[in-house]
Amino acid sequence: MRFINSYAHLPEVFFQRIDPEPAAAPSLIRLNRPLADRLELDLPGNDADLAALFSGNRLLPGSAPIAQAYAGHQFGQFVPQLGDGRAHLLGEVVNGQGERFDIQLKGSGRTRFSRGGDGRSPLGPVIREYVVSEAMHAMGIPTTRALAMASTGQPVFREAELPGAVLTRVASGFVRVGTFEYFAARRMEDAVRQLADHVIDRNHPAARKADNPYLALFEAVCEAQAGLMAKWMCVGFVHGVMNTDNTAVSGETIDFGPCAFIDHYDPEVVFSSIDHFGRYAFNRQPSIMAWNLACLGGCLIPLLDEDEARAHKAGEKVLEQFIPAFTDHYRQGLCRKIGLPGDDESFNLARRLLDLMRRDGTDFTNAFRALSAAQTDPAPFAGLFAPDEEIRAWLDDWRARLALTGAADTARETMRSANPAFIPRNHRIEQAIRAAEHGDFTPANKLIEVLRRPYDDQPENAEYAAPPRPEERVEQTFCGT
Repeated sequence: MRFINSYAHLPEVFFQRIDPEPAAAPSLIRLNRPLADRLELDLPGNDADLAALFSGNRLLPGSAPIAQAYAGHQFGQFVPQLGDGRAHLLGEVVNGQGERFDIQLKGSGRTRFSRGGDGRSPLGPVIREYVVSEAMHAMGIPTTRALAMASTGQPVFREAELPGAVLTRVASGFVRVGTFEYFAARRMEDAVRQLADHVIDRNHPAARKADNPYLALFEAVCEAQAGLMAKWMCVGFVHGVMNTDNTAVSGETIDFGPCAFIDHYDPEVVFSSIDHFGRYAFNRQPSIMAWNLACLGGCLIPLLDEDEARAHKAGEKVLEQFIPAFTDHYRQGLCRKIGLPGDDESFNLARRLLDLMRRDGTDFTNAFRALSAAQTDPAPFAGLFAPDEEIRAWLDDWRARLALTGAADTARETMRSANPAFIPRNHRIEQAIRAAEHGDFTPANKLIEVLRRPYDDQPENAEYAAPPRPEERVEQTFCGT
């Protein structure tokens, strides 16, 4: 292992140096060996030593644990100090290919940012984040990843007594919009500049070559998030708590708290138990990301130009391109889901299909997957909708569009690569969590294995593609804090 720990080389106002709190009786739940191999980690061969490492009881050689400082807008309200209240960044490793990864423990004990909390995580959120983040990776969506799960052997107390666990997660960086807000709110311009330089070096190195590197950084973050939002919308992902402290400037999906995937198509659906007014509803995610990026732009104003008016104008010009950039990514992605090129007529056809899904309460994932075979056998697809003229007319228009654009021969493979057969169904995650809380990790491990191949048919695992029965539906999801 080659630990670099570049973030820990920044001034100590950026973090607290603190070791994880020991777990009482750690045991390994799961190690993501393909990811460990990519990181080129030299790990022990027995589960007891692995449990010690991934619970925080023993440190990876060369690591320098810290808790990062950050602020954030939570449901639109600014909180000037948040930070890693239950996480420890172990450091930054570089593999033989020059790839850089931050490794962080989550649920590993108190820090000065805990705000009275216990610094621990229940087992349920650890399983949820492992399952969903690895599924997102398998679907080709930028995301933090899960390296390991370890139980702590001690309870945590939320609404009830629950088993505790630690997640080890990996990212290209854990800097958030809220990290910039922490220093901007304190008028620490030098710290904002140091942080921006760090992010450029780590995540957006091309910005360094621009005439205005900090404006180029803002452009790069906006573009990365535009692409990410489109990918979320194309697989029906609802983050649930898109606060600025949960928005990574690397462009990766981060912090899988009350997240969920839609079953039947409802663009206004809200899952998070704490989102009482629908701020982070499925269809509001792009506009909320624009709001979050405006917060980032405000932090960068002193770096964009010595003249404040010119700085605001430059930042606003970048921000104005976010929704058009998202729309372009989304148009391309949604058209791929119906096997067509990303022109406006195909986009309108795809949105007509979404309207029919909404009308009939059609399962989002299964409808698009069934469409992948509808050129030769349209019955399974049509059977997911009300048997009326509108869905038949849509199919006729779709076939005509395939012929007109010359996409008919490639449509099936295009759609199969864009439409997963398997997503982390909310009810399946809940079933896995309930079983794990009683000591049975078989459902969680099975779900993880199925979701490693989301675009394969896997007929032996067909039940994992089925939507929930009415009594299985998950209407609310919860944070683990």
